[in-house]
Amino acid sequence: MANKPYPLSTNTTNIHHSYQAPEGFLSPHVPVHKGSTVIFPNTAAMRERQWLDKSSYTYGLHGTPTTFTLEERLASLEGGTHCILTPSGLAAIAQVDFALLKTGDEVLIPDNAYAPNQSLATGELQNFGISHQRYDPLNVDDLAQRITSKTKLVWLEAAGSVTMEFPDLVSQVALCKSKGVICALDNTWGAGLAFNAFDLTPGVGAEPLGVDLTIHALTKYPSGGGDVLMGSIITRSDLLARTIKLSHMRIGTGVGANDVETLLRSLPTLEVRYSTQDLHARKIAQWCESQSVFAQVLHPALVQSPGHLHWKNLCVNPKYPEGRCAGIFSVVVDARFSSAQVDAFCDALRIFKIGYSWGGPMSLVVPYQKNNLRTLATPHLQDGTLVRFCIGLEDVPDLIADLEQAISLTLV
Repeated sequence: MANKPYPLSTNTTNIHHSYQAPEGFLSPHVPVHKGSTVIFPNTAAMRERQWLDKSSYTYGLHGTPTTFTLEERLASLEGGTHCILTPSGLAAIAQVDFALLKTGDEVLIPDNAYAPNQSLATGELQNFGISHQRYDPLNVDDLAQRITSKTKLVWLEAAGSVTMEFPDLVSQVALCKSKGVICALDNTWGAGLAFNAFDLTPGVGAEPLGVDLTIHALTKYPSGGGDVLMGSIITRSDLLARTIKLSHMRIGTGVGANDVETLLRSLPTLEVRYSTQDLHARKIAQWCESQSVFAQVLHPALVQSPGHLHWKNLCVNPKYPEGRCAGIFSVVVDARFSSAQVDAFCDALRIFKIGYSWGGPMSLVVPYQKNNLRTLATPHLQDGTLVRFCIGLEDVPDLIADLEQAISLTLV
């Protein structure tokens, strides 16, 4: 007997309305799909659908048309083939660690790495019976000596956090490949624009030389507004992608649809913003070199900056003869000034605001104590207090004037 229609109450109709909007609406923006529950047409579809290959939908946490679209665009940006979104850049680091490491394993971390990466190793990883070592990012031999049969993962960072050293990334990756150790790059600084992490030596060799995976704090340049927390993991390896996706599913981390929408709206202007902030930062860094209160200026594009030649070899090419850099650099305030004076200098700035993160429209400043950041010797760094500048989209003369007035008030 055929099912007969029967009248529904207004309340039920509001939930189960029969109207479906016509297809064919196109605009510059990706539609925002929200939902935890995914409706299946029947039980067979419920049992057959697979989300791992992004061919269908099973549950909102595992992907929607909106998240799949952002993941594919980010993978293309960085030169990968698979992307997994996470709630933050640090969450991406943790997800990689949790997916690839187990009790008895060891992870190697550069001594200049993003500090929370190091804290994760001394906290949760250590509690899980996973050991770690910190290696000299400017010494490939030091990295080679620390790799053992226990080493299952090597973290790389280019440029280094705060002190901005640029490593010999090509040699580091080649070493990891020769040892059969997975290498993961924090690619937040390069943002998929400064260099291709999955093809570090284009045109050389039968197979591309590249990292096994990257993480990216989308909070920074891809967001561009200082208003979104999100991260990504990108790889070309089908096996690594599957391993991380399954771990991601078991842990249950997800991202909000509105944040994904914000990222999709920001991506079309990423390259323009990155280039502008790069140019502004170089001009200000060059001005800082002329100031006697600064003992050292740490910016990979500056000849005297540690690792400059490695940056030049990787990031300078015919398309970008001046190379590409993130709009971030640090200075070492001369040791004759106390940390209290450096704090006063930061407090006296009017346009620069005191705050963490970077890649947004507002310029930021943060002072650091070098001894709190590093465990290994740093003979390439001058004595003094570190100050990191994250350059926004303000006019360069205004930012330089702000630095001048703060120096005149405090560093005398």
